[in-house]
Parts: sequence; C-alpha cells; structure tokens
Amino acid sequence: MTLTHPDLDRLFAARQSCRGFAPDPVPRDVIERIVGTARRVPSWCNAQPWQVTLTSGAETDRFRAALRQEAETGTPNPDLPWPTRYAGVYQDRRRACGFQLYDAVGVAKGDRAGSARQMMENFDLFGAPHCAIVSSPADLGPYGAMDCGGFVTAFTLAAQALGVASIAQAAVASYGPFLHRYFDIPDDRLILCGISFGYADPDHPANGFRTARAEVAEIVDWHGDA
Repeated sequence: MTLTHPDLDRLFAARQSCRGFAPDPVPRDVIERIVGTARRVPSWCNAQPWQVTLTSGAETDRFRAALRQEAETGTPNPDLPWPTRYAGVYQDRRRACGFQLYDAVGVAKGDRAGSARQMMENFDLFGAPHCAIVSSPADLGPYGAMDCGGFVTAFTLAAQALGVASIAQAAVASYGPFLHRYFDIPDDRLILCGISFGYADPDHPANGFRTARAEVAEIVDWHGDA
C-alpha cells in the first residue's frame, strides 16, 4: 500500500503538542514501534546520532518528582544554548501560542502566578506516563542536534499514527547537569530535549486549542519557475 500525500497531510494536521495526559501506560511493543519508525529519518553521513533514555511506570513518577524539585530549587543550565532572543514574527508566534494556552487553562493576562504554575507543568511532564530524553554526541555539534530534530519529529508523528499523544519539551533539558547525573548520561553527549508521551486526556483544557501555521508563501523564497 502506497502512502498518499493526503494521508501524510492528515497525520501532520492531527498531531498537536499534548499538555494533558491520561495515566494509562503505552504498551512496550507500541513504544518500540514508534522508535522503530523514527530511526528511519535521514542523518548526516548516516551517523544516526540520537540516543533515547526512556522512562515508564514508577520510574517516570520518580523522575517527575526529582525534576520538579530541581526546577523549584536549581538553576537552569542546558547543554544546548537557548535562543538569544525571539524577535519579529518569531516573537509574535511565540506570544500567540502562549496566549492561546493561558486562555485555554483560564490564566488571565497579567496573572504572573497563574502563568508560573502553568509553566511548572512542564516539569511534571504534563502528567505523562512516559518521558524520552534525547541526546546527541557533543563532537557532532549543531549537525548532530539538527539530525536529532528530525528524529524528534518522526517520533511524534509515528506516535500520532499509533494513537499516542506527545509533546517535545526543551524545558525538560533546562537542567542539563541534573539529567546527566540522574540518568548517568555521559558528559560527551548533549541533552537536547525531552519528549513526554502517552494517551491524551481529551477533557483537559490545555488540549483544547491548536496553533496556527505560516502559509507556504511566508516560508518559501522562490527563484526560477517550478
């Protein structure tokens, strides 16, 4: 059976960043199918730099509690430098997403305490029963990180195709030294992000909005006739 473009487009359109999960675990064989599909993405010289540290069950709960404590008491120190700033249309898109989320969960504009509480949901993994920590060899630098971005995209799409919700989280990687210690991840690997995943809670208000996407004309600078 050939996968058609409409099939693929529907899959992309169906995927969203889930911020409210049911507690039910995803079966091991389903997780293996997700990773098995994601590993097929292209990478520079076929290096396949991604490595996944994955939690389930009680291990996720222990990690969630430790991460929350670190976020409450520690200082962010990510392996990969954060963006220096968001400006122009990138800031506009970032703000629009934030306002949509806060509106969905009932946080009024200017409610600093409410927005802080919602931000801390990142470190509770939004209640997800699983978390995958994605890392790349430091020697591969930005190209390894770029390849892993492809893996993260494929992971979330493969999950969606199997009825599993997910959210890629830079926030989880904010505490690099803690993650290296907690999971015994070697210092010669860059921790890039986390992916929290499980089955979506359809009634959670944070899952009730969708972000917009730029039109093709905003993305492509055409040269020549196609």
